[in-house]
Amino acid sequence: IASQQPGLEFRRQLPKSRNPHPMTARFHLQPLLDLANTRTDEAARKLGELVAAERDVEQKLKMLEDYRQEYNERFVQAARDGLSPDAWRNYSAFINKLDDAIGAQRKVVEQSRAKTVEGQQAWLAQRTKLKAFDTLSQRHQQVVSRQEARQEQKQSDEHAARRARGEDL
Repeated sequence: IASQQPGLEFRRQLPKSRNPHPMTARFHLQPLLDLANTRTDEAARKLGELVAAERDVEQKLKMLEDYRQEYNERFVQAARDGLSPDAWRNYSAFINKLDDAIGAQRKVVEQSRAKTVEGQQAWLAQRTKLKAFDTLSQRHQQVVSRQEARQEQKQSDEHAARRARGEDL
């Protein structure tokens, strides 16, 4: 029967494409997904740097505060033991300089914290975009998979129908 239908032999020899529409299988927003991935990675790297910088300036502040406490204790002990007016002025001036440095460092810490918060927000915004594109990509893949499954089922049904008619012997 197959010999009675010209071209049937040729059609059976063609490889069966899994996707009848190869251009639709590609996720058309893939470049944006890739860009969102890159930007999310970059935002995470920058956030890591900001967190490390914040930790460093906080450690410097703690060091200054600890040193001021220690120096103040020495001043109190020296005052108990008796201090000359010049030594008193020197201790007081140095403690004032430490207080100024501590105040300046507290401002640096606050600025660093604000930058870290901005970095967190930037990372979260990028991550949200990435999740959105990833969701679209997954949905696209589900549609493509369903189309491929339908096409395979259609081909299987056609093959079964030809066998039932005795065309595929």
